[in-house]
Formats: sequence, C-alpha cells, structure tokens
Amino acid sequence: MKKTHILIAMLLFFSSALVILSSCSKKTDENNNPTPSTVTDIDGNVYHTVTIGTQVWMVENLRTTKYNNGIAIPLVNDGTSWSILTSPGYCWYDNDAATYKNTYGALYNFYAVNTGKLAPAGWHVPADSEWTILTTYLGGKSIAGGKMKSTGTIETATGLWYDPNTGATNESGFTGLPAGNRSLPAFKDIGIFGSWWSSTGDNSGEAANRSLYYSDITVWRGYGLKNFGNSVRCVKDN
Repeated sequence: MKKTHILIAMLLFFSSALVILSSCSKKTDENNNPTPSTVTDIDGNVYHTVTIGTQVWMVENLRTTKYNNGIAIPLVNDGTSWSILTSPGYCWYDNDAATYKNTYGALYNFYAVNTGKLAPAGWHVPADSEWTILTTYLGGKSIAGGKMKSTGTIETATGLWYDPNTGATNESGFTGLPAGNRSLPAFKDIGIFGSWWSSTGDNSGEAANRSLYYSDITVWRGYGLKNFGNSVRCVKDN
C-alpha cells in the first residue's frame, strides 16, 4: 500500500510540474491573457502575431482577396479604372501577385477598408487612435519607426528596404516592410516606404494613414485619397 501511495504522489507531482511548465510557455499580454501565435484569414493565408503593449498586431500585411463573409473583393488592374474608383478594390504591386503577394501583401483602397469586412473575425483595421497608441508605446512617432521597420536592406538580402534603412531595429516585432503604394494611377516606391491605412476617414475624400521610410526613424501620420492603394495591417479586437 505504501508503494502505491508513493507512486500516486509522484504521478501527481510530475503532472503538476507539467501544467506549470506549460502555463509558463504560453504567450500572454499585459493582462496575462494568452495570445495566439497565428491567425488565418478566409483565403487560408496564415499571419503571425505579436503583442506590443496592450495591443496584438499581425506581423504581415493583409493579403486576402475576400471579405470575411466570403464575398470576393473586386480586383482592379487597370490604372485608369483604379484612379476613378469610388467603391472597394484591391490589387497587387505592379499587378504581379507571383512576385509581391507573399512578401508585401495586397494594396487596398479605403473603400475596401471602410466595409469593415477586410479583417478576419476577431480582428479589425486599426483606427487612427489605435495607431497612436502603438507609436506612443514605442516612444513617440519621432522614434517609433526604427523600432517598427524590418532590419537589413535589399543589398544584404536580409530585408527588403533600400539602403540605408536608417535606425531599423524591429525591436517591437512589428516587421514593417516597404510595399510602396498605388496612387493615381501608378505604382510607386516599393523598397522606399510602406504606408498603412487606418479605418478613420473624413468627408473630404481622404483617410488617415501611417508611413515608414527607408531614410529615417519617424512614423509619419498623414492623409491619403481614399482611392489610393495602401497596405493593411490588422489589430486584434479588445
């Protein structure tokens, strides 16, 4: 009987130890809530995630071709058609999905963002104020860009920024990449800057965005025409 009791006690001890080790290995946010390491969109694209302060962000740019209800987002390749859009649309840089999709994601106009259906369930396109929460946590917009940019340059093949990629440390884990954008109607400046929509628009035909550049460490807050094509990052719902 004593041996049986000792064996049971040992099993309970090792079971408790495994539970403790398992709980310690889980990723948690500042409120000690577990956070998933990946999220999958309706197309089956998988995105890694990172906790930055009180927020959980995708590490890659969105590349879905469908809204989260399964309806296809219009793909618009023609530059003239793109420049006069007043309805949702997306494209790939240089209309070349094979080269740019997996690394840089898609470029969406604000009308697609404004549907509220781009992000996977439980996620959303960040409001202007949520971008500010991020940059404030990282020390303010004048220095946060270096902490958000992926490191390296095209020349070293360890990143996709043009040289010199000033001040890039990516210590936040945001891993910002320079996907350029689509203006009216041209694609421009891949490797030089990345520009991400917020979900905050105004009545003048513009919406707020954030941009990172290869030549400084600032996070630039600006407004772009709603039919520009910018990248999209998603943040987890509270």
